[in-house]
Amino acid sequence: MARVKILASDSMGVRSMATIVEACGFRVLIDPGASLAPRRYGLPPHPVEVERLQRVKELIAKELLEADIIVITHYHYDHYLYEPEYSELYEGKILLVKHPTRNINFSQRMRAHRFLKKNRVGELAASIAYLDGSTHRFDDLAIEASPPMPHGAEGSKLGYVIMVKLSCGDEAFIHASDVQGPIAGSALSWLLRHGSNAGSLFISGPPTYFAGFKVPREEVERGLANLRRLAFEGPSTVIADHHMARDLEYPRLLRSLDPGPGRRLVSAAEYMGAPYEPLEALRKKLWQENPPDSG
Repeated sequence: MARVKILASDSMGVRSMATIVEACGFRVLIDPGASLAPRRYGLPPHPVEVERLQRVKELIAKELLEADIIVITHYHYDHYLYEPEYSELYEGKILLVKHPTRNINFSQRMRAHRFLKKNRVGELAASIAYLDGSTHRFDDLAIEASPPMPHGAEGSKLGYVIMVKLSCGDEAFIHASDVQGPIAGSALSWLLRHGSNAGSLFISGPPTYFAGFKVPREEVERGLANLRRLAFEGPSTVIADHHMARDLEYPRLLRSLDPGPGRRLVSAAEYMGAPYEPLEALRKKLWQENPPDSG
């Protein structure tokens, strides 16, 4: 029996999609990272956010030690622990990563080099293989990766990400990192094709909090429409979080896409039975109601 445990997410207080999947006798840790928005509403992170991030990083570090296989879908800092002090946690692990030099933008290429070469993670790992469009088998466990997909809309300057499907017998789980809805039709097609026999999907919803500001409104609307289609036609449980959960209107937006009886569209917090605490979206309120003691 496959077991999916979401370690951290935006609806649970930090920017993250860190997930543990226990299947076919393996512990697979996907996107072992977390971060905070440096500015939101013109404000830096509140101390409550900083404390939550530290707790989450400690949890992820513990899970890194216990995991057999580590999957890193792209090189944005909320998707892997990149600081040098964490490098030894990857020692002896099977590492499956986004290709560090192909279909990658400049900033992620530099981050990949720093992580794999300068921080020696590539040397410390028991083995390293590239995900992009490939399938990796470990006894009865299959990890199937999508081709590089846009980080949002086609032509995104934010580069490419990899989606992964983990299959064990007749059970399957899909992790769709940072496709934002998805916005891109290529990502939607892959998810519909590979999600027909998956029980659950964890996906980054569209960045609705940026609609008409940093992201064209029509792209966000397309992401919402594609997410609704996945909720109706994809796996019976769709967990939509991450970018979407940074919007104060997130719960209402989820309800508006509700697929009805027999299917679920939920936040990561609801899926895990955890308190709904979208701290980034609540940052202005945190600073207003809980200012740090000036004394």
